[in-house]
This record gives sequence, C-alpha cells and structure tokens, in this order.
Amino acid sequence: MFTRRAWLGAAASVAAAAQSPNHEITFGVIATGGRGRYLQERFQRLGARCVALCDVYSPNLDKAAALSPEARRYTNYRELLGQKMDCVVIASPDHQHWPMLEAALAAKKDVYLEKPLSKSLDESRTMVQAVRASKQVVQVGMQRRSAPALIEAKRLMDGGLLGQVTLAKPQWHWNIAKELNNTPLPGELDWRAFLGNAPVRELEPMRFRSWRYFFDYAGGNMTDQGTHLMDVTQWFTGQSAPLAAQASGYVAKMKGSEHPDVFSAIFEFPKMLVTWTLDYANSYQNGWSITFLGDEATMVLDDSGYAVYKEPWKRDAAPVKQAQAPVPIEPHIQNFFDCIKTRQDPNCTVEIAAAAVAGPHMANLALFSGNKFTRQM
Repeated sequence: MFTRRAWLGAAASVAAAAQSPNHEITFGVIATGGRGRYLQERFQRLGARCVALCDVYSPNLDKAAALSPEARRYTNYRELLGQKMDCVVIASPDHQHWPMLEAALAAKKDVYLEKPLSKSLDESRTMVQAVRASKQVVQVGMQRRSAPALIEAKRLMDGGLLGQVTLAKPQWHWNIAKELNNTPLPGELDWRAFLGNAPVRELEPMRFRSWRYFFDYAGGNMTDQGTHLMDVTQWFTGQSAPLAAQASGYVAKMKGSEHPDVFSAIFEFPKMLVTWTLDYANSYQNGWSITFLGDEATMVLDDSGYAVYKEPWKRDAAPVKQAQAPVPIEPHIQNFFDCIKTRQDPNCTVEIAAAAVAGPHMANLALFSGNKFTRQM
C-alpha cells in the first residue's frame, strides 16, 4: 500500500527537483485584521511575495494593501483561492477556520493556519482527517514549537533534570479587560460574509471587533491563549489531550463578553495535574508563564526564556540553568517555507494542534455545563 509517508518521501524528491532553493514563495492572506497583517509583514520580511489579499471589512483590506500594493484585492476568499500562488495565510475568526481550510485544501494550496485549530472537538477530528486526505502542507500558528530556547528547554526536560513532574501551572496575566466597544464601525463591512456558518444575527459592532468573546465565533481566551500554553505543557511532558477537565470563571470587567476574563481550569493527565489560569484584570507576573514542578527541580518558562531551580527550593535561590530568549515567530514561518519545498510535515501539524486545543475545548464544556467533562477514549 502506498502510504502518506511514502508519498511524502517521493514528493520531497520531486519538489526538490522542481524547485530551486531560491524559489520565491508566493502567498495570499485571508482575513487581514491585526494578526493577518502581522503575518503578512513577517512572511514578506522572510522573502515571500504577497500576491492576494481578502477581507470582508474595507479598512482592514486597505491597511493590508498598503503593505503589499501589487497584491490583488478580494472580498470573497473562494475567489482568492482561484488565483495562482503557493500558499495562503488564514487568520480569520475561529468559526471560519474549518470552512476556509477546507476550501484551501480543495484549491490545492498549502496553508499557514492561525490557532486555535478549531471551534470544537468534532471539528478538530474533521480537520485532521481532511488534511491527511490531502497532499497539502498545513502549519498551525503555534510558534513556540519552533522557538530555539524552548527546544533547548525541552531537551533538559527530556534529560530528566526535573525528575517526576507532578504538577504544571500555565498562566496568563494582562490588565487589559474593559467593557467591549459597541460604537458604530467606520468603513464597509460585509456582515453576512463575516457570519459564514454562524447563526444569523443583526450586526452589533462589538461582535465584529471582539469576536473572540462570543460563543458563535470562538472559545474565548480559554482556547486562544490556552492552546499555546497547553501545547507547550503537553509537548514538554510527552502527553496528548487530557483525560478530564473542570473549570470555573466569570466576567470581571469585560462587560458585554460571553466568555470570562478571569478563569481557572484543572486538567487530569495520567500521573500529572495541570492548572490553567488567566486573569485579564491583573498584571502581576505580566504575560504568560508555565511552571513545571518536579520532585528534583522546577522549570519556569516565560517570554524571557527559561530558568531551572533545584530542590529543595529556598527563597532567593539562583537558577541552576537559565537562558534569556524571546519566542520569535520567524523560525516557525521559515519552517513552513522549508516544508513547502520539501513536502515534509511542519513543526506544528494538525494532530499536534488538535491535541493542544482539546483540553481548552473540554474546559469550556465543563465551565458552561457546570459539570466535569471526561474525554471519551
């Protein structure tokens, strides 16, 4: 039987013969909001050429066109996918990830898909199956998978420096929560196109501006930031999706939001617990961090790098291992470019992304049902 792995090996040889190392990668951007334009700029900085842009909101499209004046402009992503190019960036709201990915695969385009992968557990399974039934390279935008400092820290973990890890504590603190902005939107918006397969509703500007905080379009910060941190937690400890989840949370300051701006979730893994906590009304230990507690040492990861403290910990103890390094996105994009040429799997496959968002999806199901959610094996 000619397996996908065998096909990939053969395709890599063909791709190497067909493309020189200096082949210019061409790309389009679907959804040119803040994140889409950020990726557009980074792709161009690494040598790719933007040839197409699509958005349902005219001010976003205008801003993206200023970065890539020669790119063709679209308001319908299916029309963009008919244009010749190597790959597309999908930076849309979560509820559009699967429809847009499905259309991109059908158009034979490689894809850089922003996280979280999906809007539900069922959708994750469907997306994994669809990608594996295709011949396309799909990189999911969890850039910590390509960060040199985290790769180094992962090697330390694998070497047994921490001993038995019994508890991991991912957290995210930002003092940014405030009432959602529902003032009129400037510029033209195709609201029906934005809704896609979501329930039809009258336009409320805050639903467009802050789509992440509404059930119809996303899983809130539980799946947004949680996908990043649960991925690293599972990667470092060699775990897949958790066995069970429970969660509590509430809207403290983000009036108008359906999703909480303060919450805590507990995930059960074999021989390990994980607590995932977010507070958008406080800046103590500002930003993200993950603390791994082992019986021989503790490792702390954050935006500045990593530090390891030996047991027994003492106040003001100096780290025995430390590296100061940010988490750049460029290595993750470069990995995607390399895989376009070699046809190998990228650093963050759809399987990895599905496992990363599984726990946060489970936590949301637990939070809004008021019951512990246990994964079906």
